[in-house]
Amino acid sequence: MVNLLHEVGPGARRTAPDRAEWADAAAAGSIGFSLQSSKRVQGLDWAIIAAYFAVLVGLSLWAVRKRNETSEDYFLAGHSLGWFVVGASIFASNIGSEHLVGLAGSGATDGVALAHYELHAWCLLVLGWVLVPFYLRSRVFTMPEFLERRYSPAARYTLSIISLVAYIVTKIAVGIFAGGAVFSAVLPEVRFGPLDSFWCGSLLVLAFTGAYTVLGGFRAVAYTETLQTVVLVAGSALVTYFGLKELGGWAAFRDSLDPEMFNLWKPLVPEGLAVTWTPVEERSPAGELTRQAWYFNDNYPWFGMLFCAPIIGLWYWCTDQYIVQRALGAENETEARRGTIFAALLKLLPVFIFIIPGMICLALARTGSYETLNPLITEQGTVDRLEAQSAFPLMVQTVLPVGIRGLVVAGLLSALMSSLAGVFNASSTLVTIDLYKTRYPEASERTLVRVGRIATIVAVLIGLLWIPIIKNADRGLYDFLQSVQGYLAPPIFVVFFVGIFWRRANGPGCLAALLVGFLLGLFRLAVDTYPKIAPEGFAYAEGSLLWITSKIYFQYFSLLITAVSAAVIVAVSLATAEPDREQLSGLTYGSLTEEHKRESRASWGTPDVVASVVVMGLIIAAYVYFSG
Repeated sequence: MVNLLHEVGPGARRTAPDRAEWADAAAAGSIGFSLQSSKRVQGLDWAIIAAYFAVLVGLSLWAVRKRNETSEDYFLAGHSLGWFVVGASIFASNIGSEHLVGLAGSGATDGVALAHYELHAWCLLVLGWVLVPFYLRSRVFTMPEFLERRYSPAARYTLSIISLVAYIVTKIAVGIFAGGAVFSAVLPEVRFGPLDSFWCGSLLVLAFTGAYTVLGGFRAVAYTETLQTVVLVAGSALVTYFGLKELGGWAAFRDSLDPEMFNLWKPLVPEGLAVTWTPVEERSPAGELTRQAWYFNDNYPWFGMLFCAPIIGLWYWCTDQYIVQRALGAENETEARRGTIFAALLKLLPVFIFIIPGMICLALARTGSYETLNPLITEQGTVDRLEAQSAFPLMVQTVLPVGIRGLVVAGLLSALMSSLAGVFNASSTLVTIDLYKTRYPEASERTLVRVGRIATIVAVLIGLLWIPIIKNADRGLYDFLQSVQGYLAPPIFVVFFVGIFWRRANGPGCLAALLVGFLLGLFRLAVDTYPKIAPEGFAYAEGSLLWITSKIYFQYFSLLITAVSAAVIVAVSLATAEPDREQLSGLTYGSLTEEHKRESRASWGTPDVVASVVVMGLIIAAYVYFSG
């Protein structure tokens, strides 16, 4: 999700002993694959990691044997998934290594500020209760295909291309980078010839994930993600448990940190500054901020979190192929809805198994009793934001006993593989169904499956090509990546939700909203990116339009794109012909028949309602508890 990746770098911290071990090995003429002894990962740990991979291979082979050579089976598991697999797969596809790096790092630097994004679990309830009936009723393979049925073929092509570009630039790139960074921090002693642990981890996990995704399709992805969810949750929960044990319990943990670290609601402007609309940013000779426009403040202000973050959440959880494909693979509407409810419950866990460990890491570092954690605190007593990105791996190194450490490392690898497998399969589905099949509608089922496999291989190769680019990238790339979703999400959110709730929205209105919204997002991305690639010393002239645009907090600019996109779809739709009513049957609330309503009502019962209410109650309780 957005704002989780700032200041993540490949320099996940390596201790001096590790470097010394490598130097000794080089001096001794060691070549090939070597595993120097390390106090971090020992024999029992390696045995647990090996056992995990053995089970994963067995599960993958089982999924490959169960496959049928049809596009429905390869891309949607033959609509055979039960609620547990749907929910676990949604959760695992969302949680990647960037969460373990970024969320734990944000916990160490900003406390629970980014818990807002994890508490958007209610968006999954919207998916299950509001959108799943429309998606399953339309029998589509992809989200762009749904837009075609609701609007026009042009809308389908537009969304397909944008989604593929976004997947390659963000999900694949970020997943590989974060995975390599985690691998190099937790297993720095792994080497294969000239390749260090970053390269070994990235290549091995990428190749293994690509193999079972290519061979087994979505069925293999969904079932392996279910196993990975169990391992990831169990391992990460143990980090929290042992960390709290080191501190002396939850009460001692709360007392060890500033109460503001437990506050979800950050002020609209920095403390001590007045709210001003004038586009200024002034500092004292000492560098302290003295005056700033309220919409320039980027310290997670409550206004942006309250109004913009849900837009991004609803886009991601309710309309992104990467996530919704799991619900589309469900056996029926009942299983799909229950899967989303289960996923919503799981989605509450990252606050406690990723963010809290980062905060525990900071608390332990402040005690001064843990040498491995000392780099987190600067000489001035503040948190080193770059070092903080290694908070989770450092916790694994510092507080976990032998054996447990191996389980958590397996969980880290699970996070990387599940997120990459999901994006590989989603990319191949978009290429095959939305691009190839529309051009060659007479293609056989075997041909479609073959094209899907080729598309997956291409996605893996692109991922491999990204590795040297990402490893050598500076922090600017990740400042850029964290806001990409904020700029691309609004027009997609608008056309889906307006299209379902307003029958009058038509194809020209959808296309205009998508194009105008994307152009605004690309404009802001260009404004943000140019200073990072321009000659050293370049800066926009203070007070100029480009300077003001670059300073506006990305969540506020995202709100602007949302408002413009909504205005465009309404204006263009009203200015052009109404959509065909037969085309809309069952695709909007205004076109539902009595039969549609009866079918949907028969798909849920009291347990589904109670479970949803419980999830909402837990979300509200978290917001109340983390209010300072």
